[in-house]
Amino acid sequence: MLEKNSKIYVAGHRGLVGSAIWNNLLQRGYTNLVGRTHQELDLTDQLAVRRFFDEERPDAVVLAAAFVGGIMANSLYRADFIMMNMKIQCNVISEAYAHGVKKLLFLGSTCIYPKNAPQPMKEDCLLTSPLEYTNEEYAIAKIAGLKMCESYNLQYGTNYIAVMPTNLYGPNDNFHLENSHVMPAMMRKVYLAKLIHDQAWDKIAADLNCRPVEGIDGSADKTDIMKVLAKYGIYDNKVVLWGTGRPLREFLWSEDMADASVHVLLNVDFKDVIGIEKYSSVHYGASTDGAVDRNHSAGRGGAIPQLGEIRNCHINVGTGKELTIRQLSELVVSTVGFEGEVVFDDSKPDGTMRKLIDVQKLHALGWTHKVEIEDGVRLLYDWYRQSLA
Repeated sequence: MLEKNSKIYVAGHRGLVGSAIWNNLLQRGYTNLVGRTHQELDLTDQLAVRRFFDEERPDAVVLAAAFVGGIMANSLYRADFIMMNMKIQCNVISEAYAHGVKKLLFLGSTCIYPKNAPQPMKEDCLLTSPLEYTNEEYAIAKIAGLKMCESYNLQYGTNYIAVMPTNLYGPNDNFHLENSHVMPAMMRKVYLAKLIHDQAWDKIAADLNCRPVEGIDGSADKTDIMKVLAKYGIYDNKVVLWGTGRPLREFLWSEDMADASVHVLLNVDFKDVIGIEKYSSVHYGASTDGAVDRNHSAGRGGAIPQLGEIRNCHINVGTGKELTIRQLSELVVSTVGFEGEVVFDDSKPDGTMRKLIDVQKLHALGWTHKVEIEDGVRLLYDWYRQSLA
């Protein structure tokens, strides 16, 4: 358990999950928090990350920073998705180890699982068959991240835990149409289509001033606004969404994810995840030959043979519940009060058809979700409108 005065670095503290984790830690009395914006610290810059760790010397690290986006962004920026995320992970994890960080929590994604994985997806279905092509690069980067944590633990006796959240949504979500995830993108599209029909150009201007689309803000000519919004399937009382609407998705409120993350950070150790009680004595205590210390396996050149094969040490974080994209659209439409038409363009890709995760391990470690999807969509819509004020 980390002491209340422990210095905790939250990488990505302004993002969807990072900001929620930051607030959750504060609410629990952990006030010695460190955060840096991207402008203050570029996590892809190895020397800058090293200088940061030299100066701050955190006791614990939450790695919630990532280069993210939806199906469109994943398709367009494949090289960026693998390279940027690999750089971030390698720099933060390696410097955390070099600076003696006691506990590290790595946040991944359930896109790590194979496209045709058995449902619901257990942790041990990782690397059993091919990934979904449209987000393969991001998935590979996240698999590398969880394997870094696992491998550092096995070789060096560290206490790095990887959690794999399902689709997240909540306060500070990304509503930019070019690279946002399915729910915020859908919600903004429906909202703007309603405003166009209502001729509420003052509200449309406020929306675009807050989040311009391809450089078009609220001061632009109405014709230019309509043209750029149409590019993203937004019309007068009509919204066009990608795919068939049939894929099933699981969604988790970001503040629930934060609570799960902090629960794991404070209460779960690597030995708890792998379920091997002898791990702590092998790595941190005396072995049968009486000559084991914290760094012994580094000297031996690898992990510990008597533990056998250790893999899939990450933890799924979700609700264990799902709905179709079409059902989600109906929920968003009802919440926004949209009375227009929603059309699904089946010439566009669906992505993975089903991505339900098994959360038995998480439940066994003492945590379950609180916010159901119906309440969450309403909460997100309330937050979005307040963000435009």
